[in-house]
Amino acid sequence: MINEKIFELIESARPEMEAVLNFMEDHAATGYEEWEASDYLADLYEKLGYTLTRAGDIPGFYTDIDTGKPGPKVLIFSELDGLAIPDHPHANPKTGAAHACGHHAQCAALYGVAVALKNPEVLEGLSGSIRLCIVPAEEGVKFEVLRELMDKGIVRYGGGKREYYARGYFDDCDLAFMIHTGGGSHKFSIKPGCNGAIKKSARFIGKNAHAGAPRFGINALQAANLALSSINVLRDTFNNYDFVRVSSILTEAGTAVNIIPGTSVLETQVRANKVEAFKDINKKITRAIAASAASIGAKVHITDIPGYLPGAYDKNLIDVMIEGMEEVVGEGNAKYICEPWDTGCTDVGDISLVMPAVHAFGSGGAGAAHGPTYRIADFDSACMDSAKAQVMIIRKLLENEAAKAKYVVENAEPLFKSKEEYIAFMESLCFDKQAVVYNEDGTVLLDI
Repeated sequence: MINEKIFELIESARPEMEAVLNFMEDHAATGYEEWEASDYLADLYEKLGYTLTRAGDIPGFYTDIDTGKPGPKVLIFSELDGLAIPDHPHANPKTGAAHACGHHAQCAALYGVAVALKNPEVLEGLSGSIRLCIVPAEEGVKFEVLRELMDKGIVRYGGGKREYYARGYFDDCDLAFMIHTGGGSHKFSIKPGCNGAIKKSARFIGKNAHAGAPRFGINALQAANLALSSINVLRDTFNNYDFVRVSSILTEAGTAVNIIPGTSVLETQVRANKVEAFKDINKKITRAIAASAASIGAKVHITDIPGYLPGAYDKNLIDVMIEGMEEVVGEGNAKYICEPWDTGCTDVGDISLVMPAVHAFGSGGAGAAHGPTYRIADFDSACMDSAKAQVMIIRKLLENEAAKAKYVVENAEPLFKSKEEYIAFMESLCFDKQAVVYNEDGTVLLDI
């Protein structure tokens, strides 16, 4: 009976959920710039009667629902940001961003969850509390935006969940989950974890010269080209079992074809499924970049900003989530899939190393993720089923005096035992210095 009530409540919110999807689709912005969507959603939640805690100087907010009985606090996410895809048919003309990963569907689904949880019957028989959290910047942040926010002391990190965690917004939370919009043959799927990443920026400094007399210059673009070639050579040394991915772009490469570039900027992201693996590979790439600059007499300033840590999702929580999902889509339509490994990254990975957490996938998306063809093809799967499943998971966790939630928490073994331990590790990944030193005696030092 309660299942039918939950489904009716969420179905009654269909028009508002469709409106959320459509608004966010047409008002996308990249990380830490999602103010329009954040304010729009905050207004909707306040109209439902929720009291919000806003992040304030960055977008996003959270709200709590208390069952009235003691027990664990379940943290549930939806994500605000889009991607810089100006040729997407729904790209925001003001920002050039579009929702090409389904975050707008997540927000529509979580609004349906919020509607259902406002009904006392849905909370009846539960113990503990629920925190609904609308977070920014899952996709990362444009490097120049992030550096400005960091220099101003506004943020520490380029991922919204990590930033919220460092700020203490999750201090009283015990376990976490979210359902990310996806595609595939199953209605819902969960993998055991995901890759982590380090973001790297290398600013090469050479010397401008007339292109007709390049011998008087130091070509910073060629230094970057050498670095790219060196990185490609290193690929042979990567262990296949670490699922390494290294992607690079040039964000600055000269100003005119008749000028030898005095400055070029290479941005790189190093991904792997283990913390030690991406630390080791990142060191190799740092060395390759510095050596490439030194080989032609250029300088290079390298900045490493921790991206996301590899996810290790809690198997006991996965089991409860599969059970809740099957209440909505039927047995066999929610799967735990060990292979292939998820080589993408998410800051839920970081959360999974400090508390039991799971990043699951729903369905309903179509087209190439992170590309101009991405769209929500099935609203019922992407939004309605997701909302219903999330409420069912909440009930599974918190019913019977929160027995299953307590079991998950009591048997979890997170990598980091405290917020301080986590932050100290993240700080150890940072690097920001001039990596090539030219000594007066003619020797060259790679300061890495």
